[in-house]
Amino acid sequence: MNLLHGVGEFFSLDIGTNSMRIVQLSGNSQHGWTLQKFAYVPIDQKLTQDSSELGQKRLGEAILGAVEQAGIKTKNMALGLSANKTFTSIVETDTLPEKELDKAFKYEIDKYVPMPMNDAKADYLILGPSPNDPAKTEVLVSSVAKDFAESTMEMIEKTGLNIIAMEPEPLAMARSLAVPGAIDANLIVDLGEKSTDLVITYKNQPRLVRSIPGGFDALVKAVANGLSVREDQSRQFILKFGLDQNQVEGKVFEILNNQLSGYAAELTKSVRFFQTKYINGKVGGIVLSGYAEMVPLFPEYIESKTGVPTMKGNPWQLVRTTSSQQQALAGVASEFAVAIGLSERSND
Repeated sequence: MNLLHGVGEFFSLDIGTNSMRIVQLSGNSQHGWTLQKFAYVPIDQKLTQDSSELGQKRLGEAILGAVEQAGIKTKNMALGLSANKTFTSIVETDTLPEKELDKAFKYEIDKYVPMPMNDAKADYLILGPSPNDPAKTEVLVSSVAKDFAESTMEMIEKTGLNIIAMEPEPLAMARSLAVPGAIDANLIVDLGEKSTDLVITYKNQPRLVRSIPGGFDALVKAVANGLSVREDQSRQFILKFGLDQNQVEGKVFEILNNQLSGYAAELTKSVRFFQTKYINGKVGGIVLSGYAEMVPLFPEYIESKTGVPTMKGNPWQLVRTTSSQQQALAGVASEFAVAIGLSERSND
């Protein structure tokens, strides 16, 4: 199993709370990517939460069905790992020649993993010289509980597919949403169903990775309770009216504002932490993904609260698609950030 590095021919799988996304690309980071195959398959969230033998079997069958729907032939896949199942951090170590550093860090990695190494699978990626101190090198460390990783691999292997790489979802998401040619740092925000992933990228590398509790589901419940409506109606209200104070007598905005004030404060805290650590670094923009991209006036709201220019992200920005593919993806394209990021992994 490979947590971070390049792989050969493969497709990517992102298993979300309510749907699965599959992507297979051709091309490379130098010359651009072309969408070959894809699938978007809604699933019952109970299926992803069922760890029983029968539940795992059904999930495996659903994955096979999605692969067949996409028309994918290869059995090799890269799998996204939820942020709440992984631990990712950026650490500094003394700068050494690359081979020596690589050899030395293999023996040091246990210092940066928050569990006994016998209970973890861990990997690391050398990012390069620290922007703060040329005598230091930054290394990204990622780990996952061994039991979870092995049970996931066993479930996949029973389908006849082969996991050749696993990667934390925030890192994959950041790869597809990174702003090309950006000089300043960018805070990439993915509002998911249950939680929110945050990644700050600077000089083409992730420099801060964190996940905060509270996702779209919490907003749906708050509006449902506040307006005394069903959750499916609440969801429709949020996606239709969003943060428009002129709709529904401003009631939806009022409820969402109460929920999102603390959320925006967490984004501001992340920006300040980064700018404190990287003295010469400036967060020049916030890039929104997931539900944050879908809720009307969400970018304007976040910009007003943080003071940082905010825009919707586009995970397809480096991927060539046909008009028929675009039509098929209409309405769900913004949900593919992780799947596309996984597929844009280097093959070097």
